[in-house]
Amino acid sequence: TVLAAIIGSYLTYFFTNKSKRMEAITKHKEDKYTKLLIKLQGFVGNTANTKTKKKFFEEQYQSWLYCSDEVAKAINDMVQLVVDSKKGTPDPEEGRKAIGEIVLAMRRDLLGKTKLDYTAFRYTDVND
Repeated sequence: TVLAAIIGSYLTYFFTNKSKRMEAITKHKEDKYTKLLIKLQGFVGNTANTKTKKKFFEEQYQSWLYCSDEVAKAINDMVQLVVDSKKGTPDPEEGRKAIGEIVLAMRRDLLGKTKLDYTAFRYTDVND
């Protein structure tokens, strides 16, 4: 019975510790993904500007430390679209899709799954 109590205590400690660690990781990702998401405004509509784009890329470089492979790939796809569009204006639908795919990848990383597609995510310009 003593051995069972010790094993039970260890297992409780192990799973509690693991749960707390996963909770902390998820909270960290939520905070970082929120910053990335806000900085994505630098690429969209009336909110597009160089300053916000630069801040996005600073956040994006840091994201390599914590984001899922799917999020990294979605960001890389959007960055490639921006690079390719240096010669002209990018197709607005391709831009919406690229940004929407980033948001969906973040949702899947945090929530596990989603029934939404990229068209469900939209930035709305607010004018004075």
